[in-house]
Amino acid sequence: QVQLVESGGGLVQAGGSLRLSCAASGRTFGSYSLGWFRQAPGREREFVVAISLNDDATYYADSVKGRFTISRDDHKNTVYLQMNSLKPEDTSVYYCAAGRSIAPGLVPRTAPQYDYWGQGTQVTVSS
Repeated sequence: QVQLVESGGGLVQAGGSLRLSCAASGRTFGSYSLGWFRQAPGREREFVVAISLNDDATYYADSVKGRFTISRDDHKNTVYLQMNSLKPEDTSVYYCAAGRSIAPGLVPRTAPQYDYWGQGTQVTVSS
């Protein structure tokens, strides 16, 4: 059974940083991409960033480009989301997800393209 477990959320002041982790287990993910989504109360789930485990291709949402960085540690089967210069509008539950890579150099960017989801971790940015 596939498991994705997020950690690292919390409360931080605007301008601060957090690093989220997503530990994956239960299968080999060589042909998959791992992505981060977020969902604030009353809003749809929003794509944040994803990385292909095939070729390290990445794609960032415009809202986080230049502030967030995704990385991976294959030895630990873990993907990280480093979040810097946090803003109050980044406040959300952040979800890790795994979905099949669609083509070389590309990563899936919509929630229906992802097969497996973690339970989410809350990030709150105070002003």
